Amino acid sequence: MIESSPHESRRILEFLVAIQVAVFVVGVSWAFGGNADWVRTPISLWGSLGIALTAVIIALRDPRQVGAGTFLWLVPIAALNVLVLVSCLTPGFKVLAYGNETYLMPIKIPFWKPSAAVPGLAAKELWLFDGIYFSCANIALAVANRKLIRIVLAAAVGNALALSIFGTVQKLVGSTGIYFGSVKSPQDYFFASFVYDNHWGAFIILMSGACFGLVLRYLSGPKGGGLFRGPAFVGIVAAFLIAISVPLSGARTCTLLLGILTGVALVKGISTASAALRQSGVSPVGAKIGIAVVVVLAAWTTWEIDGDVIQSRVSKAKLQISSAWAEGGLGARSILYHDTWRMARDRPLFGWGMASYPSVFPLYNTQVPKGDRIPVVYHDAHSDWLQSVSEIGFVGTIFIGIAVLLPALSVRKLSISPLPHFLLLGCGLVAAYAWVEFPFGNVAVVLAWWLCFICAIQYVRLSGLRTVKHQND
Repeated sequence: MIESSPHESRRILEFLVAIQVAVFVVGVSWAFGGNADWVRTPISLWGSLGIALTAVIIALRDPRQVGAGTFLWLVPIAALNVLVLVSCLTPGFKVLAYGNETYLMPIKIPFWKPSAAVPGLAAKELWLFDGIYFSCANIALAVANRKLIRIVLAAAVGNALALSIFGTVQKLVGSTGIYFGSVKSPQDYFFASFVYDNHWGAFIILMSGACFGLVLRYLSGPKGGGLFRGPAFVGIVAAFLIAISVPLSGARTCTLLLGILTGVALVKGISTASAALRQSGVSPVGAKIGIAVVVVLAAWTTWEIDGDVIQSRVSKAKLQISSAWAEGGLGARSILYHDTWRMARDRPLFGWGMASYPSVFPLYNTQVPKGDRIPVVYHDAHSDWLQSVSEIGFVGTIFIGIAVLLPALSVRKLSISPLPHFLLLGCGLVAAYAWVEFPFGNVAVVLAWWLCFICAIQYVRLSGLRTVKHQND
């Protein structure tokens, strides 16, 4: 029997990690973004493979390898697991059966004692979250090759491009449901395989950040070959096709956020693009004119494709703003936030339990049905930050915050190249968006966020190690 060397074992682990997480992103995004009940179990099962890979990486850990210092990052997530599992030992609701109906009756529990409104749902949500987190964390634990990180990101961007083209065609032919009408969507503004336009928008902000970063990474061309050698030109075309899908989907706030991301990319990329064009034989004046013409053509094409949807959504936004002002403040959204905060205040330390919001919030919902007398029901708080505090309390939310803070602190003194810069910018925009919407209510967005964040951090760390090695040489 021929035994593999430790180096070969690490290389095999690297490829397994990359393949597992790349397939994960592709599969979840096409499976309705993970927001159909029947796809949750298959997604969790695939995520379990990521958890198993984490266990193998830990078992084979070598203090000298690149990912050795990242094991500390897992501590806050382990603490979150302990919190949720302990909470599952104390049900917050009693299940009552009356005829064919099932009702949940709240049980009075001290606010300082962890509990879960519906333990089964909390355990399933934790399983799903762990599969996502550890699948992405494996990149930092095992991948010591920047090129492999770029390949994973390129696969994710290529998948987003395929979804964008599919969604654009589906929209332009007037499909009334997902997959060209074969699946009815509960939302009018669905796009591609995503049920909700704002989830699609958040997903594309993250993928656009990855695409912009990759384009700027390759813009100068291999060995100074110019714009038209290497993947940069293909990346620019992909970035455009991906970006126009957001306003076409009807996602208004995400369109503005994507505009910010695109503006930053243009500011940072114009000089690099001009230099790349000069390397390709274009004169300095010709390079400037060419860039201006491309920008104008891109803006015109975007308006031709998305103009009607943009005008329609702007008109609707004006009506919503007028209605909200007439009601006072933010209207129904203000009441929703206030009621969610009341829910969070009653159990501030540990919350009502993971995935408890749909079960508990009806007890706090003060919105009165209007003329149609249909009750106002909320499955999400439309603020992921508020919902997190209401479900897992300040303690659980802080654990997740620390899980983000520890990796970020590890690269605070290192220089950040364009690729991780735009990955982190996309993550920051979506995290800010989560104050007023629920992008993290979508499985694909959660997965894409952790993927972009971990890839950015690991890329910076590997770049720093490469710089130190060159200095020592």
